[in-house]
Amino acid sequence: MNIDTSEILAHIDPQRLLDTATALVAVPSPTRDAGAAADCLAAILAADGFEVERPVADWPQAPAVAVRYRGGEGGRVLQFNGHLDTVHLPFDPPRVVDDHLCGSGASDMKGGLAAAVEALRALRDSGALAAGGILLTAHDHHEGPWGDRRQLLGLIRDGYVGDGVLLPEYLAHLLPLGGRGQAIFSVDIERDGEPVHEVLRQPDLPDVLGTGAEFVMEIRALNKRLSAICAERVGCESAFVGRIESGEIFNQSPTACRVEGTRRWVRPGAVDAVRAEFDALLSDLEERSGTRIGLADWEVTGDAFQIDEADPLVTALQEAHSSVAGKPLPLGVKPFVDDGNQFIARAGITALTHGPAALGAHTTQERVPVDELLRVARVYALTALGFCPG
Repeated sequence: MNIDTSEILAHIDPQRLLDTATALVAVPSPTRDAGAAADCLAAILAADGFEVERPVADWPQAPAVAVRYRGGEGGRVLQFNGHLDTVHLPFDPPRVVDDHLCGSGASDMKGGLAAAVEALRALRDSGALAAGGILLTAHDHHEGPWGDRRQLLGLIRDGYVGDGVLLPEYLAHLLPLGGRGQAIFSVDIERDGEPVHEVLRQPDLPDVLGTGAEFVMEIRALNKRLSAICAERVGCESAFVGRIESGEIFNQSPTACRVEGTRRWVRPGAVDAVRAEFDALLSDLEERSGTRIGLADWEVTGDAFQIDEADPLVTALQEAHSSVAGKPLPLGVKPFVDDGNQFIARAGITALTHGPAALGAHTTQERVPVDELLRVARVYALTALGFCPG
């Protein structure tokens, strides 16, 4: 990176960053109810002198937040994208303990989003961005199973998309250049009639719970077969059951059984083929068991993806990380599905997940080192300097 970085790094204010993160964490924002947090962020950005847009993006209960900053003419636009909603757990108020910001959303991902905001401020205040610009977006409806990502999809559809995007999720130790697609399924297995005592069952009565158990074993066998389908820096395909629900008491033959789990794949664009394979499995089991089997839910949270190591955004982030931390990030696999999968599949842009080394995501003990927030702000600002001019 042939740029004097000292000027922009000098404009990153640790206390301002911490104040922003603390203010966001202080506003409860469970998924589908992040409007107050979005209002808080919008007010912070407006007070900083940014022109704030509030696109509805299919979720009028909590309009999203968007800010555009233009450096010089030409160049690329780098997007910083984050979600403001949190998982549905008891609210934990913000506090700083042993140089860690603690509280609901501190790790996932209000701390990382605050770091992106601070990078945006530093880029503007320093005037270091000779060409290109920044698009900051923040939204609701991210965390499942409560949200279905409709607001993110609405933002993408409505053109709130850069030439590349950074997502400050809690993944700090590697740079993921590949990831699996995922569908979350709920399968309902039913029979006619009423629940009946086990000793009063007719011999030909369909067994919904037994069929559910058989389905679990089918998924287990499928997972074994899928484990041979692998891709470099993506992983291997899988099928998994995490929950089965049926019956009211121990000696009752129930009328319904629900099985829930995930199906993950490594082949980009394989969504339809994966669904067809799953439907065939259910149809065969239905015919054998005499039960009715239906797919109550099949939520595709993201498609599989692979990113070229030579991509300009990868190069810019690696150079920025080397400047800040003294070395590039090792390349690896994204262990989860996040908004980056949607940007890649639907917007056709490179999406890199890199955020603070935070702890306790999806628990009531979220915490993130304040130094990590500063590191992310610096990496994001320097990545923009490398990427945006083109």
